[in-house]
Amino acid sequence: MLDTLTQYEADHGHGRLQDIAVVPPSPGVLAGPLPVAALATGSVAALCSAVDRYCRAADLDPQPWSIDGDRVASSFGGGDLLRVNGGAAPGFAPLSGFWPTADGWVRTHANYPHHRDRLCALLGVPDDPAAVATALARVSAREIEDSAAAAGALVVAVRTPSEWDDEPAGRFAATGPLVTTSVRPDGTSSLAEAPTDARRPLAGMRVLDLTRVLAGPVATRVLALLGASVLRVDSPRLPEIETQHLDTGAGKASTLLDVEDPDQRDRLAALATTADVVVRGYRPGSTVMSVVESVRPGGAVVASVSAWGTRGPFAGRRGFDSLVQAASGIAVLCGRDYRPGALPVQALDHATGYLLAAGIVDALALRAQSGIGRTVTASLARTAAHLLALPRSADGGERTPIPETHTVTHGSVRTARPALAEYDDYPWPARPWGSDEPRYPTPETV
Repeated sequence: MLDTLTQYEADHGHGRLQDIAVVPPSPGVLAGPLPVAALATGSVAALCSAVDRYCRAADLDPQPWSIDGDRVASSFGGGDLLRVNGGAAPGFAPLSGFWPTADGWVRTHANYPHHRDRLCALLGVPDDPAAVATALARVSAREIEDSAAAAGALVVAVRTPSEWDDEPAGRFAATGPLVTTSVRPDGTSSLAEAPTDARRPLAGMRVLDLTRVLAGPVATRVLALLGASVLRVDSPRLPEIETQHLDTGAGKASTLLDVEDPDQRDRLAALATTADVVVRGYRPGSTVMSVVESVRPGGAVVASVSAWGTRGPFAGRRGFDSLVQAASGIAVLCGRDYRPGALPVQALDHATGYLLAAGIVDALALRAQSGIGRTVTASLARTAAHLLALPRSADGGERTPIPETHTVTHGSVRTARPALAEYDDYPWPARPWGSDEPRYPTPETV
């Protein structure tokens, strides 16, 4: 049984599971103490089920789905399979990782320069792993976690699952649906033309992608696969990691707008007013979020993804997949010899991306009938709680590498194929980051 699909369907009252053929990953692929393969295939199945409903609402015959576990594993592990000029993508930065403290362990995230600088400033040390290790060994894990949150740095105490469950942040993360959907009361839109192609059911939909890192870009990448016109907008003040963009930027246009500039801020607002879907990954209170919220595009589906969710003491904090694994107890379960460990892939990011995309597609199906927009939210912490609650027998055993057969090469770049086995490739490879004009793309303009 695809437990993640079952949970998603139950949360949304759909009542009947779609018939989806599933082939599990090869033995050892995604193996470990937690059922990552079940989470991965189930989240992709949830998206397929939502696309079926969207097609039926548009009087289209849905295409049959088959889920190839190795294809899904390759997509979830796309960052590891990525090759540029034959070379692998760099892993975590030197200051990102697990560090012992005076009373436990912490996990840091310093892949971006501004997060690295904040971490070093917080600890009062230079950009040097040895200095960071010495400083963290002298402090309490929980105290430095709170100090880091206040300073905009990224340090999370490693907890056991029971310790996380006993805290308000953990209890909030474990409650509510995997994806939350609610009606937006601020306007309606004219109904879009009905789709005519079940393979590209979102053709004509404009998606404004205001997300970074993995979960949000994974969601918008699959919307592009389904035919949507996706424009990702970034700030020139926050450069992206190139290899990360090559992995998740396929099928989209990529542009830069500086919201501190009035003209460019107005351009972002104009893009938001014409969007069918706005996907947000910035924290509440950011300038980008303020611009979009001030416009309130009537009838649009407004989706948000976060690390910790919208409730509880961690709601306003920064976070990444690796940090949620550390806080929720996943790192302890994946550890060895008293050292915390990690899932075989960043499954919280990828699964949350597919679940968010499923919620968006279902919201679009409802909008097609009424013209009324909806809000859709998902979080890595809620997905983590779901993973921890799944039966743990399916993925045990020794881990084997993800097969490299489900990849595609464009020029000097090799990437994983889409998780959906019915699609051989994305509409086009990732465009150079920030290289496009601020307009929604078409195949003719990229």
